[in-house]
Amino acid sequence: MARSFNQVVLMGNLTRDPELRQTPNGQNVCSFSLALNRSYKGSDGDWKEATDFIDIVAWGPLGERVAQYLSKGRPCLVNGRLQSRSWEQEGQKRSKVEVVAQDVTFLGGAGGGSGGENSNAGDAEGASTKPAAKKKEDVVIEDIGDEPINLDDIPF
Repeated sequence: MARSFNQVVLMGNLTRDPELRQTPNGQNVCSFSLALNRSYKGSDGDWKEATDFIDIVAWGPLGERVAQYLSKGRPCLVNGRLQSRSWEQEGQKRSKVEVVAQDVTFLGGAGGGSGGENSNAGDAEGASTKPAAKKKEDVVIEDIGDEPINLDDIPF
């Protein structure tokens, strides 16, 4: 039998502050939701905007970092897999499809903008951190004048 492939990559803004809880056996789990904006051309030929809302679950240390560093309105990139679950509530069978995050990359600065520092929350097994990007003010562009570039000086 062939193996299946279940991977999803989403980029959007948090619709609410993440909610960090613990399972009865002490495992941390963080729930949050992303708003994903998209544009499409309607039947009348005009461009329309639509927003999809996707529930995300992050387990263990990844969930702790998401709860610590993300808040409502902040943009992030989520890599994960789709998972369906079902339960019974007040005699009614309920079901839901959600994304189980394997990696969350924080986008934008601390204020939630689209520029500035990027950080990576890592995967569920351990934290993988990326070095912080330099801010525009920290980058110094050296004026080399009209000298031609020597291709032998390029290290690759």
